[in-house]
Amino acid sequence: MMKVTIIGCCGAYPDANKATSGYLVETDNTKLLLDCGSGVLSLLQNYISIEELDAVILSHYHGDHTADVQSLQYAVEILSRTGNREKILNIFGINQQPYFNKLSYGEYCKAYQINNNSIVKVGDLSISFSGNVHSMPCLSMKITYKDKSFVYSGDTEWTDNLIELSRGCEFIICESNLYNNQLGKVPGHLTAGEAGKIAAQSGVKKLILTHLPHYGNHNQLINEAKAEFDGIVELASSGKIISI
Repeated sequence: MMKVTIIGCCGAYPDANKATSGYLVETDNTKLLLDCGSGVLSLLQNYISIEELDAVILSHYHGDHTADVQSLQYAVEILSRTGNREKILNIFGINQQPYFNKLSYGEYCKAYQINNNSIVKVGDLSISFSGNVHSMPCLSMKITYKDKSFVYSGDTEWTDNLIELSRGCEFIICESNLYNNQLGKVPGHLTAGEAGKIAAQSGVKKLILTHLPHYGNHNQLINEAKAEFDGIVELASSGKIISI
């Protein structure tokens, strides 16, 4: 079984006692973190110890997806120096400077480049990618365990790449930073209706809306997505678990 725990799902900044983007993927043998935004490191420890974490994959380098990376590096160093952690933390990111070179940290964290053609193995998980349309280079990612897969969108405006990547998947965790009345007004992000269309065209069973705005009524996001998608639509929330 593959278990996905939503650590954080806020948009640009963490609301009180919450976090921006962070998603923990677990199997019996593997612990993988997708993005490591503001507040993620603290909340992550409600579910696993830092000693257990095998790798981090970053969709892109905006702060709401990477703010806690440096603190995580410090934690890995301290735990390693005190004999509590025995393995290097692998961090995967796009080769964009000056950000990529900062992912490696002494003998404790090692950086690996990814792009839209990469296939990454982390324990018994396989991860593939597609390119997004955002204000800086950004990747969506498909995580596969045995015969089950899901997609995490990262940040993007409309792109057919995300539809193709999601085909055959059980569900998609898709950014929905905008309401439908904001269509075309904020580049680099999706409306809830667009997220619904992507879910419908890719054939997934469930759509989980994430990267949620800090204003408005989030139930409106659900309704706007449901107008385009006949499957299950849910809002992301910190601590929400999806198992497949």
